[in-house]
Amino acid sequence: MSEAVLMQGNEAAVEGAIAAGMRFFAGYPITPSTEIAEGSAVRLPQVGGKFIQMEDELASIAAVLGASAAGMKAMTATSGPGFSLMQENIGYGAMAEIPCVIVDVQRAGPSTGLATSPAQGDYMQARWGTHGDHPVIALSPSSVRETYTLIIRAFNLAEKYRTPVIFLMDEIVGHMREGVELPKPSDLIINRRKMSFHDGANKQAYYVPEGRYVPAMKPFGQGERYNITGNAHDASGFPTNSHEIAGRLVGRLLDKVERNADDITRVEEYAMDDAETAVVCFGGTARAVMSAVLEARRAGKKVGMFRPVTVWPFPEKQLCRRLPQLKSILMVEHNHGQMLLELRRAVGRDRPVHFLGRIDGTVISPQDILAKLEEMEATDDAE
Repeated sequence: MSEAVLMQGNEAAVEGAIAAGMRFFAGYPITPSTEIAEGSAVRLPQVGGKFIQMEDELASIAAVLGASAAGMKAMTATSGPGFSLMQENIGYGAMAEIPCVIVDVQRAGPSTGLATSPAQGDYMQARWGTHGDHPVIALSPSSVRETYTLIIRAFNLAEKYRTPVIFLMDEIVGHMREGVELPKPSDLIINRRKMSFHDGANKQAYYVPEGRYVPAMKPFGQGERYNITGNAHDASGFPTNSHEIAGRLVGRLLDKVERNADDITRVEEYAMDDAETAVVCFGGTARAVMSAVLEARRAGKKVGMFRPVTVWPFPEKQLCRRLPQLKSILMVEHNHGQMLLELRRAVGRDRPVHFLGRIDGTVISPQDILAKLEEMEATDDAE
């Protein structure tokens, strides 16, 4: 029987991470993610794990990468300003292929902005925050229960594809409390780290067989010492100046995500089977969108919700399957139009894409969305 609990989104992130096998957390308190650090400090010692409060966010992500390389499933949590500070080492983790989970509970910005107010302004930063061409997987939950189950998936993807995974929450979900039924431990699917053991002097730590994209990890914490670097490197892990080897390496890092997009991307659709207007949203904004869609349906309008759960890679294929039936699209997000850019790129110029955003730290209501839908109907009819 499932366990019914009253739980906050940030608490669900901790419990889901522990269920996924997280046994190390390093972080620095920052609103609105602080409860994740507080919860990890309490819960990790109870399950044999380690918590450490670092002096800042730069040190936090560095400690997480070190713990993961040594064999522990590791996580950190932050908000916008701290997420900015972590970017260089997120790139290091991508290049060195070190799995970990970075939780970003978004708040209104820029800079220190409105520390306790909701926003979704880190969407583009999650994809392009660090320098260079690099792989990115980012997931965004819309409820407390989904936070629990989706963070388990974040750890599974990090381990499967040997890459940092960004868990892009927002203040709405992080501080929301809901009654939820947590799945039974026996129902959870937990990916174990694929390991490569004891090959003597031939420590090809980044060797990948032909036709594969992800090398097995060596148990660094169990005596299998090898070189780890953010430089372009060969199969042994040592730096190289070979353009051929470097090009092959970075190409493989990108391919392991891009060529497995069908496995990585997930969406939620509601009332989309006969929808002629799609409201696209992600994260906590989906709560208002769902209410607006229900009201529109009661009024006889063919409106549906399309929500990327995997926000990077953007689920272009799933969206494009719906395009032939759609007359118009509305993007709703708590920023100035960040996912809107990806949406317009994917949709092209064949049909109108409208936008409803907010950047003042207040929430978009169902009434705001319904009013926008009415405005769109009048505009599209006039055209």
